[in-house]
Amino acid sequence: MSHSFKTMDSLSAKGKVVLLRADLNVPVQDGQVSDMTRITRLLPTLQELSQKGAKIVVLSHFGRPKGKDASLSLEPIGKAISKAFGKPVGFVNDCIGDAPKAAIGKMKDGDILLLENVRFYAEEEKDDKAFAQKIASLGDIYINDAFSAAHRAHATTCGLAYLLPSYAGRLMEAELNALSVALEKPAHPVVAIVGGSKICQARPAQ
Repeated sequence: MSHSFKTMDSLSAKGKVVLLRADLNVPVQDGQVSDMTRITRLLPTLQELSQKGAKIVVLSHFGRPKGKDASLSLEPIGKAISKAFGKPVGFVNDCIGDAPKAAIGKMKDGDILLLENVRFYAEEEKDDKAFAQKIASLGDIYINDAFSAAHRAHATTCGLAYLLPSYAGRLMEAELNALSVALEKPAHPVVAIVGGSKICQARPAQ
């Protein structure tokens, strides 16, 4: 299938620092991930990038923190990724600044590093250009594999795509292909069932 977006098929990643935007906003109970679905669906992209020799730096939000909230740290999720992937996943308790730079500098080809919750900074949800630039400075390539968060115009789902060579991850590619089939060349007859609390919002009475 031809694409209007770049896929990982054309990606030369060996030795490159790849900033991978994932959606790791998963349920956690008593410090343990209780539903591994989103992590499992991320694994093909992680495996391919690791095999291609990329230095993989994973970015994600988690919950709706008001500033830096230790209860919404991504650290336990990094442990769940490590267990599912079968190799160590490093963790840095920040997503900008010297700590991520130092950790990335120590990475070997194929390594995976998870940075702290990007929503610990209010600039993330404002799609702040300066904040996006600070994150972009950490990497060489940007891959978006967070389809479920891609509708948000935030710094790590939107801003980064304008600052680095950008590609769709395997999950994003699969979802976009499915939408293309359903919307552009659907097999008839067609039935669409649409639901969810975010589809529409009630307006206040005038």
